[in-house]
Amino acid sequence: MATVKQDRMDAILMKEISRILQFELKNPKLGFVTVTDVQCTRDMSQAKVFVSFLGQQDRNEAGMKILNQSKGFIRSTLAKNVKMRKVPDLIFVQDKSLERGRKIDNIIKQINEKEDTKTEES
Repeated sequence: MATVKQDRMDAILMKEISRILQFELKNPKLGFVTVTDVQCTRDMSQAKVFVSFLGQQDRNEAGMKILNQSKGFIRSTLAKNVKMRKVPDLIFVQDKSLERGRKIDNIIKQINEKEDTKTEES
């Protein structure tokens, strides 16, 4: 169970990592990336950073590679901007929940369209 302090630190890290990716990480190949969530371990040694990308899957994989290569820069920038004893090790995870949500929406739309055509026929 997460504590209030841990939730607050997750939110601070999410906001700051988003800012770093948007304004300080100068890599045009990264594309449009959104930090959807950050979850720190209890001892604050690691932080899972959930990200989603706009675009095709191949761009997502390239974006993940760039993020993993840029971990050191992101972490050192975090250390300068956030007052913490130790900046956690960053683990980037691709958040596929938006993609899954879109697929579910499409399935529901298709079911509704089939239902509509059945009611029109009868």
